[in-house]
Amino acid sequence: MMVNPQRGEIAAELDGKTWTLCLTLGALAHLEQALKADTLCGLSAKFASGNLSASELIKIIHAGLLGGGHDLSESEVSQMRVENGIGGYVDIAARLLTATFTPTPESGRS
Repeated sequence: MMVNPQRGEIAAELDGKTWTLCLTLGALAHLEQALKADTLCGLSAKFASGNLSASELIKIIHAGLLGGGHDLSESEVSQMRVENGIGGYVDIAARLLTATFTPTPESGRS
């Protein structure tokens, strides 16, 4: 599976299957609503705080799966298993947020 980091995509293994996750603009709008953030800056500040609950991790991973083109419910995502337990979920969310909010050197953004 090929992911494009310049588009903010990551690969993550959930339930023994490799998935592409991406926080598209639509996925970010979904997260704004789910996490009750008024703006992208508010959403980014929430993530930067590092204070995320298990339900927020589910919402982030769910939004990333939706943005990656996977039609799964939040309930289905909440039942998925990942290697390394809670640390694995945190790693997926952290990599996804980093890919979304951190410009890559190749992107030409600064």
